[in-house]
Parts: sequence; C-alpha cells; structure tokens
Amino acid sequence: MLINKMLYVIKKDLQALEQGLYHEVHSDVDLITDIGTHLVKSGGKRLRPALCILAARSKKDYELEYVLPLAITIELIHMASLVHDDVLDNASTRRGAATANAKWGNNVSILSGDFLFARAFALIADKDYDKRVLLRLAKIICGLSEGEIHQNEKHFRLRTEEEYYDAIAKKTADFIAASCEIGGILAGLGREDTDKLYKYGLYLGMAFQITDDILDITSNDEKIGKPAGNDILQGIITLPVIQATKTSPVREELINIITDENLDKAMVKRAVAITRDSDGLDYTRKKVYDYLEMAKESLPAALPKEIRQSFIEIAEFVGKRDF
Repeated sequence: MLINKMLYVIKKDLQALEQGLYHEVHSDVDLITDIGTHLVKSGGKRLRPALCILAARSKKDYELEYVLPLAITIELIHMASLVHDDVLDNASTRRGAATANAKWGNNVSILSGDFLFARAFALIADKDYDKRVLLRLAKIICGLSEGEIHQNEKHFRLRTEEEYYDAIAKKTADFIAASCEIGGILAGLGREDTDKLYKYGLYLGMAFQITDDILDITSNDEKIGKPAGNDILQGIITLPVIQATKTSPVREELINIITDENLDKAMVKRAVAITRDSDGLDYTRKKVYDYLEMAKESLPAALPKEIRQSFIEIAEFVGKRDF
C-alpha cells in the first residue's frame, strides 16, 4: 500500500479501504474468493483510490462511509483490468507474485476479472452518487479496453511518439485522472476545480506510465516484479525505445530486433543495451519531469493546504520511484 508521509492525512482511510477490498472479493464460490484474496494480498500502490479519497477530503464535512464504497470500486476495477491484461500478455508474475492466470489458468482468470467488474458496480448501484461519477467509471472501462486493443494492434510495430502518448493515456492516465476528478465531485467542488483535478491526474498518470516504461529498461525483476525488458519481449515499444530508434547509431539493428515477432531473450538483452546507450532514457526522464510540473501547476487553489501538499508530494514520489 502507498501509505507513507505523503498520505498520512488519509492513513486510516486507506486501512479501511484494504479491509473493504478483502470483504468485497468474497464469493459463495470458494475459488473466486481464493483468487480475489490472492490479488489483494499481492498488494499494489492503491494510487487510484488514494487520490480519490484525498480529493474527497477537501470537503469540510467529509464522511468516509460515503466515499469508501466508491474508492473500493475504483480499486476493484483496476484489479479486474490487471487480471485481464495478464491473460492477454500471458504474464506469469506481477509485483513479484504469481498472476491469477499462472495459478488458475486463463478461463478462470477471465471470469474472475468479470466478477470483480460486476462487484465493483454492484457496490455503488444503490448509492446516491452524482451521475457524472457513474458515467466517468463507465468511460474508464471503455478507455481501458480501447487502450489494450490499440496496444495489441501495435505489437512488434514501431509506433510514433504521438501514438504512444495516446495509448498510455487510455491505458493508465485517464483512469488516474478520473479518480482525482471523482474525488473532487464527492467533495462538492465546482466544475472548474474538478476539471483541474482531472488535469492533475492526467499529467500525473502520463508521468506514472512513462516512469514504468523507464523502469522496464533500467531495473530488474527483483525490483519491479517482472522481467526487465518484458515490454520489448511482449512487442510493446515504449518511449525510451522509440527515441532510441531515432538517434542511436545502430538504430536499424534496434528496429529489426523490436519488430521481430520471434525475438528471444538474447535479442531483448541487446535491445535493452542499445536503448540504455542512447539518449532514450534521458529524453524520457525529461518528459516525466515536464508532465509532473504540469500536474502540480494544475492543482486547484481551493484545496486545503495539507491536501494540496499531499498531491504535490505524490507527484514528487512518481518522479523518484524505482518500483
């Protein structure tokens, strides 16, 4: 869980979130309960529900009981999307733990992901949330599906930088942006301020995903819970690699490797080395910095001081994280 100094103001809220997640993954079917419990135990930063709760905390008469079901819903949607992603990617590990598909197979995993999606919406079906919240949640799932399909279409194909940004917006940034916006709606903030929270989340989400893509090149499986260079192996061409294909003196070799659907681990290792030797990582880190600066500049002035400071610290965390 992402509980540390930056989120101390909502520490108890996040503890309640964790308890709620264990409760909501329970099913009369023992296997579904086992899978859901495994997913919750596997951890995660809980970034999306944390941002929602943090924004909602802007309300003077904030009530956790009102916000918590929606925060749990947000995390359940995220968990369900990861289960489906792991099936599509044939992933065996996530966050250092075995994926659901590795432990129980693709069919059961897909159905369990469907169960989590349904549970997420059932949890808030009888609540009197603003209709904008439900509409935004529906759009999130549409965007996640569109982003995954777009990414699959581009496997082992060299995409443009603009295509990359569009894909990660749908895959990651839109969800984080909506989580911030929804929290603002729950706090009763005006449209201008909820729009600003959305922009903060969008820029933060772009930086978050770009940082993930940097870590795939620079880190190792002990740090990030999956093999280094895994994106390249899966045919996913990210920003550091895109930049390297433009500037590396051996750019043609790199392009030949990353567009080869039969590439092996040795070829992945070579592609990672070429990318590291290029300006791809420096270029990409600069993009992260730019997005985080835009995120901080987007924060509404109306936010309480401690809430605003937490949002700023989260942005700084994203820029420095190594996992």
